[in-house]
Amino acid sequence: MKKILSLICLGMVMLMVIACEAKESGEERLTITNHQNDEQSEKIKIGFAMDTLEEERWIKDRDLFKESVEALGVEVMVMASNGDDALQIWQAETMLSQGINLLVIVPHNAESTAAIVEKAHSVGVKVLSYDRLVKNAELDMYVSYDNEQVGILQAKVITNLVPKGKYVYIGGAETDNNAHLVKKGVFKVLQPLIDKGDITVVFDQWTKDWVPANAKANMKLALAANHNQIDAVIAANDATAGAVIEALEEEGLAGKIPVAGQDADLAAAQRIVIGTQTMTVYKPIKILAQTAAEIAVKLAKGETINETRHVNNGRIEVPSILLSPIAVEKSIIDETIIADGFHSEEDVYRYAEE
Repeated sequence: MKKILSLICLGMVMLMVIACEAKESGEERLTITNHQNDEQSEKIKIGFAMDTLEEERWIKDRDLFKESVEALGVEVMVMASNGDDALQIWQAETMLSQGINLLVIVPHNAESTAAIVEKAHSVGVKVLSYDRLVKNAELDMYVSYDNEQVGILQAKVITNLVPKGKYVYIGGAETDNNAHLVKKGVFKVLQPLIDKGDITVVFDQWTKDWVPANAKANMKLALAANHNQIDAVIAANDATAGAVIEALEEEGLAGKIPVAGQDADLAAAQRIVIGTQTMTVYKPIKILAQTAAEIAVKLAKGETINETRHVNNGRIEVPSILLSPIAVEKSIIDETIIADGFHSEEDVYRYAEE
């Protein structure tokens, strides 16, 4: 009997040892699994859904944003829809399905891209609107330059040169909220002069999809309707300004009528130097891209953002960071665009002596 009891006790001890080993082994495996999950959680991926890469400035945005994000140890995936609303939505959904932690979007259509924000939020992904505001959506952040100030700077330069006369306004895409903000800024300056009767806006039209050919067609209509009797033109960006100047050249008027643009494109800087474009508005893209990258990474990590302003997008007051643009005329092109390395002196002055 004692022998049987001894065997039972020995068996129980062995079972306890095996159980303890199994428990320890399980804890060890659990620790390893948790460690692997921690490593995976640290691998942040940001999606960058862009409207287009068909304009010079947006290629700069892409490269600088990607460089800035990667410098912070974060992966970035870039897709561009080139003005196709449905494609932009599909691209955003594709990036969301591939496990991005945050979506950054440059909307083509300020209204339709609200669906992207809603989709992102449904899978727990925050959205940062880059340069252009998404309308009627619960955006998490907006980073841009002060686009209303862009229009104010344009109009101030041109009205200083032409305080009285017939004005043409060539707007951007009606679907782009930035185009509305720029126009709002322009007319803040123009309206008091319009009310006094000093300025008459004889033509005011949007440029469908920001396409320069559409801007040129509008300018040709403006010239025909006014028998070439126009005193100043304010264009929503440098691409549309270039198209305006092409229309003026065909009538022998290039360089005789002040033209404003924005974006500090290389072609615009060259036109300013030779005198066919009066000014541009410089928005240092490097600062924009770096700021957006830093904010995007913080949002992806769940860190607190100390925004400076709020912008109403039709649904909420969106936490926003708005940077200050710079008016650039020929007299300060060297100390702004060239000094920043945005364009080289050689490139800017390439056609100056021809």
